[in-house]
Amino acid sequence: MNRVVITGMGIYSCIGTNLEDVKKSLYAGKSGIILDKTRKEMGYRSGLTGLVEQPDLKGVLDRKKRIGLSEQGQYAYLATAEAFEQAGMDEDYLIQNEVGILYGNDSSAEPVIQAVDIIREKRNTTLVGSGSIFQSMNSTVTMNLSVIFKLRGINFTVSGACASGSHAIGMAYLMIRSGLQDCIVCGGAQEVNMYSVGSFDGLSAFSIREDEPQKASRPFDKSRDGLVPSGGAATLILESYESAKRRGATILAEVAGYGFSSNGDHLSVPNVDGPRRSLKMALKDSGLQVRDIQYINAHATSTLVGDLNEAKAILELLGEARPYVASTKSMTGHEMWMAGASEIVYSMLMMQNGFIAPNINFEEPDEVSALLNIPTQTVQTDFNIFLSNSFGFGGTNSTLIIKKFDI
Repeated sequence: MNRVVITGMGIYSCIGTNLEDVKKSLYAGKSGIILDKTRKEMGYRSGLTGLVEQPDLKGVLDRKKRIGLSEQGQYAYLATAEAFEQAGMDEDYLIQNEVGILYGNDSSAEPVIQAVDIIREKRNTTLVGSGSIFQSMNSTVTMNLSVIFKLRGINFTVSGACASGSHAIGMAYLMIRSGLQDCIVCGGAQEVNMYSVGSFDGLSAFSIREDEPQKASRPFDKSRDGLVPSGGAATLILESYESAKRRGATILAEVAGYGFSSNGDHLSVPNVDGPRRSLKMALKDSGLQVRDIQYINAHATSTLVGDLNEAKAILELLGEARPYVASTKSMTGHEMWMAGASEIVYSMLMMQNGFIAPNINFEEPDEVSALLNIPTQTVQTDFNIFLSNSFGFGGTNSTLIIKKFDI
């Protein structure tokens, strides 16, 4: 069984478009949430969203490589380029070695809608354009990045709702641990355009605290009234320890455990049993004890039932150990398919720099969150092990445990 390590990271989000800027935002407890008035004009119940800077890849990639990239594919390209740079992998290395890609993505709405609009209006499918199909497929990120970066290993998309990014890392971990691959690019991406979340808004799932956008996402707070959609992309380079050692790479951390489960009882309402079993499996897989977990980056999206049931699951399994528990979604909103990967990057940045970011907007606990150790201010502390939860529609659950590397 190979040890699985992390040798590179990249991030493109509403709190920063590179690792350094994101680190500063996390430390400052800076929110990336705004009110988008165009959503209100479109009939949205909530106009709140994470503000993600739209990249311009002209001059960075030629037209042939840009044409198939969806919005989230552009974010994923930039995050992956940053991760490869940190990992010390150039084009020659990627050509000469078998590097795979597993990326979380569960929709690509905008190009589908644009194509259908053209067909309906013009009655001519050829006017859709040659890049449309490659932007509109769920596998848009993996197919494009595998070609752009000349990747020759495993290549497919993980579609697991809001646990997609986490499951992608988990699957990469299992493949490398078993010896099927030496290195895999993994992560998650989420489009931020208004078309991608209209059905969510129709479920009344979003916060309507529009008068104070940066206070709208409030995980675990008693007055929470729904999530805030967001997006971007996050990439990690996972590698076997032997591969990293062979090429003299700097090892950032080690993937210690992966757990997963299915609730099996409701499409959209989470329960306690599923998350509890996912947490329990990850702990067992890691061989660690409850007292070893020092920080939990909670899934907590700022919904009434979801936050409550996750808090109950954490208390049942880890309550006595009193680890810090916080949700970076208080700053970023819910990054959906990306969140399971970005929250590993956020937590890694904290672990590398000796702090825990605050759960902002946590002003009054409910009866369960009052029992958790939730920091409302930045905590200066060194920690070596963290756990990250990701849950999604359909009752899919994923838990990852990451620790500092120790020979």
